[in-house]
Amino acid sequence: MIPAVRRFLREPSAVRRLLREPSALRFALLLLLLAVLTPVALLAPRPDLEDLPGHADRLGAYAPATAVVGGAVLLVALVPRTFVTLASGALFGALEGAAYALGAASLAAAIGFAVGRLLGREFVADRVRGRLARLDGWFARQSVLGVITVRLLPIAGFGLVSYGYGTTGARVLPFLAGSVIASAPTAFGYAAVGAAVTSPDDVNWYAAAPAGLGLIASAVLVRRWWLAERRGRTGPT
Repeated sequence: MIPAVRRFLREPSAVRRLLREPSALRFALLLLLLAVLTPVALLAPRPDLEDLPGHADRLGAYAPATAVVGGAVLLVALVPRTFVTLASGALFGALEGAAYALGAASLAAAIGFAVGRLLGREFVADRVRGRLARLDGWFARQSVLGVITVRLLPIAGFGLVSYGYGTTGARVLPFLAGSVIASAPTAFGYAAVGAAVTSPDDVNWYAAAPAGLGLIASAVLVRRWWLAERRGRTGPT
């Protein structure tokens, strides 16, 4: 354990003083929320994709809205986006499933960011120093390309990244735009796979074409962002 942290924990008055701060209590609530959701999302049983199409028929006209809102709730609860997108494709087919999965991802990104900002931002902003302060400033300056790059890195699940971004100084509009763009390639790809599981004879695999195009576009955007960051670090020559 870091010596400064060890000394802090040995100081009862310091702990009590911290726990009296509203921002610290909110941040502790955020950590508790994540600590509860993580094992639940990993261990909760999931239905077989083959059993899902009948549920959409029973919901009728409410099925699309239910899929978007329900998918967003699952993503906020840290259920992997892969499963949510596969299920959406199994329910609605490749193209519609991808559209609803993207809608769920957009709503979940907004909710996770808002919760992280409400519960964690003040605490983090008051305490970041040195390298952490520079990292927080980097998030605050991020463009859409920067968000896309972070989203494409295999560092954490979709929901966890949304909560984490809320605690930084990131701006909400670039974050939401980057989250949707980064989610698009896999949304089409996994929705097509989900559709193939339930209706293998009816799937139009051209519906998965946006996934390939999206991956190419993402690679180009990531390279452009990396070159821009590199130029920014080295400065004009």
